[in-house]
Amino acid sequence: MGCGRVGSTLALTLEELGHSVAVIDRDPDAFRRLRSSFKGRRVTGTGFDRDVLMDAGIEQAEAFAAVSSGDNSNIISARVARETFGVPHVVARIYDPRRAEVYQRLGIPTVATVRWTADQMLRRLLPDGMEPLWRDPSGALVLAQVRVAARWTDRPVEALEAAAGHRIAFVNRLGEAVVPPPGDRLRAGDIVHVLAPEETVVRIEQALADDGAEGGR
Repeated sequence: MGCGRVGSTLALTLEELGHSVAVIDRDPDAFRRLRSSFKGRRVTGTGFDRDVLMDAGIEQAEAFAAVSSGDNSNIISARVARETFGVPHVVARIYDPRRAEVYQRLGIPTVATVRWTADQMLRRLLPDGMEPLWRDPSGALVLAQVRVAARWTDRPVEALEAAAGHRIAFVNRLGEAVVPPPGDRLRAGDIVHVLAPEETVVRIEQALADDGAEGGR
């Protein structure tokens, strides 16, 4: 649902991957974003109207993406797809990240557009910073890359976890993601990633970036 830039890109990409696709939009002019060779259905109407959804083939659908410009329309249509028609894979785009937790509790996976875009921009503006690589839809948990002082080299990963107060999710070692096994020691050049509540990330980075004498071998 939604044939804007995101919706049209999704539709064309899915079709290129061999899927049958239907696109719903209230504005028939929006379908101009689909190339002329697009073979899928173009359905004009409201994405949470049952008749419109049925016309688009919702009863046979394996997945439904609500990516219109309105948060309310997206979540309503996503709920109709999930709860009324039993579509197994449903996702809704939202612009207000504060609503993400509510939607998640309703069982609808969401993509918080503004927060995600801001995170991606900051990661490129501040490549050495600790902007999250990923955050859960509620915004409570983040996966963050954290700086680690050189003094931690050759120390047990368990020592880093004790100092951080959280488990190390994985380290990037020589270009490969590695989940540290028991007894593993940090190597020079390892890039450490932590999964933790967002409000604790600053403290974690401060603890691991500290070049002081604490945290013995």
